[in-house]
Amino acid sequence: KYFTFSSSIWNGGGIPLGSFLPHSPSHSCVCFRCLPATVHFFLQKLPHPKEGICGCSSLVRFSRALECADWGTSKLRWLPMIITKQYRCIHSTSCQCTKGHLSEDVIFLVFQQLNWNPKLIATLSCVCKWFDDLAKRVLWKEFCRTRAPKMMIDLQSSGSHNVDGNWRALGKLLIYCSGCKKGGLFNNIQIPGHFVHRTRFSRTSGKSFLLPQCRSDVLYVSDPCEHLDQGEDGDVGFFRGVFKSFSMSKVRKMLIKRGAQLHPTEVCPYCKAKLWSMLQAKMIPQSASCRLGAYEDCIEYYVCLNGHVLGICTLLPLSDSEEASELE
Repeated sequence: KYFTFSSSIWNGGGIPLGSFLPHSPSHSCVCFRCLPATVHFFLQKLPHPKEGICGCSSLVRFSRALECADWGTSKLRWLPMIITKQYRCIHSTSCQCTKGHLSEDVIFLVFQQLNWNPKLIATLSCVCKWFDDLAKRVLWKEFCRTRAPKMMIDLQSSGSHNVDGNWRALGKLLIYCSGCKKGGLFNNIQIPGHFVHRTRFSRTSGKSFLLPQCRSDVLYVSDPCEHLDQGEDGDVGFFRGVFKSFSMSKVRKMLIKRGAQLHPTEVCPYCKAKLWSMLQAKMIPQSASCRLGAYEDCIEYYVCLNGHVLGICTLLPLSDSEEASELE
């Protein structure tokens, strides 16, 4: 219920929290129920740290965004933020940013109140290496668990405490359609990537993308993200997915047995790992087109070394009856 703070929160003129913590039994503790108001008030009183010290100026811009949070409804009013990723900070004992910032427990509670907002997690990761490590290890994990709880339980049920390719990559896969670029994985189609507000991942649908001899593997696949009226390419659909324990899967063993070649230049947009083409390996079953509602000869997908799946298909046009029902 209570989390202890140090008496000086920020280097360069710390703020004694006991002077403004509401309903706390002592000057060194923060009541969980009062955390939103406490953090909001604390951020308003943050002194400006010096520019250029391990991304502290980025942290100020991040804190200003949190100031705009409506803590009662967990909704955010965004301020424009352009934060450069900090690569030089090694967060050693001599680093200025180690002195006096919030503990992991407090940051956890703040982001829990924000419902693990992915934009703020990504912004925090840019501040310095310590925050980036915390986001990878804790915040993205909780984001995934909150957005797809049953799927995460299944992916971890083999005993692994992590997922292939790390939590940040999986979090991005859940909410981001990678699109494609000219000269990339999918020939000359140019469709920019974008965030998806809602996506359904299905383990049952994943079976349709596996050959009969590989259907003991577990694959979660999304519904196609539709991009209609793409000129000569027609109605294009992008889908993505993830294998459970891909390193031990039958699909991986078959790819290696068939001598499938990794793509020479392109990498996974989620984890930057090398990619196998399932089309070149002749491992796309006809059932995949039925599941997607696509032409049989217009499906292609890749799987990376960490088991992330990304693919493209040309969707079948709606029938007259379907068009009529939509108009109704």
